[in-house]
Amino acid sequence: MPQVVRSRVRALHGPPPVAPVPRRFRSLADREAVAALHRAARVLMEGLPELTDRLVEALREEEPAYRSAIDADAAEIWQEVHHSLRHNVGSLIQPREFREAAHRTSRRIGEARAEQGLPLDAVLHAFRMGGAMVWQELVDDTARRHPEDIRLLVHVAADVWNFVDEHCGVVADAYRQTERRLAWRRENRQRLMTAALLDGTAQIAELPDAAAMLGLPEHGRYAVLAVATARRAPHGTAQPPMTLPAGTDALWHPGPDAEFAILPLSRGEGPALPLAPLTGSAEGGEGPPAAVDGDTELAALAAQLSAPPGARVGISSVVDGLAAVGDARRLAETALRACPAGGGVVLLDEQLPAALVVSSPGLGSALAARVLGPLDRLDPADRDVIIETLTAWLDSDGSAQRAGTRLYCHRNTVLNRLRRFEQLTGRCLTRPSDAVEVSLALAARRLLAG
Repeated sequence: MPQVVRSRVRALHGPPPVAPVPRRFRSLADREAVAALHRAARVLMEGLPELTDRLVEALREEEPAYRSAIDADAAEIWQEVHHSLRHNVGSLIQPREFREAAHRTSRRIGEARAEQGLPLDAVLHAFRMGGAMVWQELVDDTARRHPEDIRLLVHVAADVWNFVDEHCGVVADAYRQTERRLAWRRENRQRLMTAALLDGTAQIAELPDAAAMLGLPEHGRYAVLAVATARRAPHGTAQPPMTLPAGTDALWHPGPDAEFAILPLSRGEGPALPLAPLTGSAEGGEGPPAAVDGDTELAALAAQLSAPPGARVGISSVVDGLAAVGDARRLAETALRACPAGGGVVLLDEQLPAALVVSSPGLGSALAARVLGPLDRLDPADRDVIIETLTAWLDSDGSAQRAGTRLYCHRNTVLNRLRRFEQLTGRCLTRPSDAVEVSLALAARRLLAG
């Protein structure tokens, strides 16, 4: 709000704002200047309502930021301006009585305008407009009533404008403090709302507000990414633990054991993420068929992630709507548990058997013991060779030739090791049900070890 200014009368009658300085004697011109200022200020106090009207109108015409506030509640702005002028013009006459009240008024105005969202530059401009108008009124009244005293006001002009600067500083400090408090409150609300979405505890009625607050579509498609790194960010911060591909929107949130990112996806109008070529060759027929829509985005994201060394990353399936983000977080945690201990990226939809195993670790361990337990009676090196061969054979889609290439041995060596496994465990790898059990048992042994 606009402010008024003080003269040296504060220095004559009121306590100094800083450490006391040696007393100096005022000249006769100084004392006469203070007297002239008092006379003009008393006249100004008598016509304060008219001065308030003119200042409010000037604000409406010259400061666009105030125009909407005045149009919304002209009475409130008028009262605020009048209150400010009364205390500050009063400071020209009785600085000891009015100075603290004037400071409190300026602080309240700074706080109120910060809460309202008016730019600080506009608030300070309004204060300087008020100071200029008050000074002009003092000069005009002196020129009308006591023209011979005009020359005396030169002696108090510096103090007048120092007063304007002083109150601009009070306003700016109160504004910035309030702005920081509001920013903290807003960020805290965003953290709490993000946590509620990820926990699945957000109420349906809260979702529209959450969408507006976080800048997310209420009925959009989402996935959640979970990241566990050796060096965690301090709890309570939302610093991304890794860099996502350019153009990827993500809302990060820290959890107790991992960092989570809510990923908004496109609705099929076009990819929201920059796509990289997916693994597999259309000509050779290898690799899974390309996914579509959100699945394509997640596959592209998984292919382009640059995770820190040792980081484990789990990416959920696609879910519909903010209400399902909690489900996506649980799926991302399942994918994270399916990550190798040494680090890697797991897209849940591409590792569903492993996800089944880690979702029920007790059953997974029991299956591994039942299927692979007989191998533990072998020498550890012999056992590890059989398990390595079995894993390579399954990863090669049951091709002994390709498994041998991976293991740098002849295909017959692979077949001999597989027969030995069947003899030791009683399983038949050509029987589909046994092959499924063996595959899940190997996943459980790898993921649940230790």
